[in-house]
Amino acid sequence: MNATIARLTTSTLLGKRRALLLFILPALLLALAVTIRWAGGPDSAVGVPLLQAFALGTLVPLLGLIAGTGVIGPEIDEGSIVYILAKPIPRPVIVLTKLGVALACLVAFAAVPTFVAAAIVAGFDGGVAVGFGIGAAVAGLAYASVFLLLAVLTKHAVVFGLVYALIWETFVGGFVPGAKTLSIQQWALAVADRLISRDSIEAAVGLGTGIVMLVVVTAVATWFAGHRLRSLTLTETE
Repeated sequence: MNATIARLTTSTLLGKRRALLLFILPALLLALAVTIRWAGGPDSAVGVPLLQAFALGTLVPLLGLIAGTGVIGPEIDEGSIVYILAKPIPRPVIVLTKLGVALACLVAFAAVPTFVAAAIVAGFDGGVAVGFGIGAAVAGLAYASVFLLLAVLTKHAVVFGLVYALIWETFVGGFVPGAKTLSIQQWALAVADRLISRDSIEAAVGLGTGIVMLVVVTAVATWFAGHRLRSLTLTETE
């Protein structure tokens, strides 16, 4: 980790319109949770589908896209990445620092609001809040690594990321049986399912498969992003 890069990356990520999206999406989740709680009291039968479909299925992928691309994409687009590349800092350190900032952002704006929303709609019984909170965190890390890699590979990362987040993860990965096994959402859901004592959710993969796939995808995407950044020349960024 590099403190200077972390500070500059945080400033870039939380600036301009990105900050609004980071606040609006979790605020919407919390508003829905409060509405459900007010209408019928704590009810996991109603709250869990909301958490699964909106929190893990929509909120976390979109915030993962914002954070993952936002920590490095603008610097590549504007050419300011050349100042970092010119420094004697190992490329993997740059990638890990930016991924760390993205993860911190996702914990604050995705995992914590998901935990709070789960506590509102389902209470603390059965581990629903803890399960979905941790599930959102591990999913956020995987999404951030994938989208960070995408930002290093192409200047159209946001477009491709939206297609992946909205079409694959939200619709295909959430409803098509065969595609569920290749969904970050389902891998994270397997983690959440293990932590929840109630039989209220069912992941498409087992806990072992989910953890292995989350680790492999995160590690490979992070390594490849560092490798690509290492081979990225100053001329390419201009």
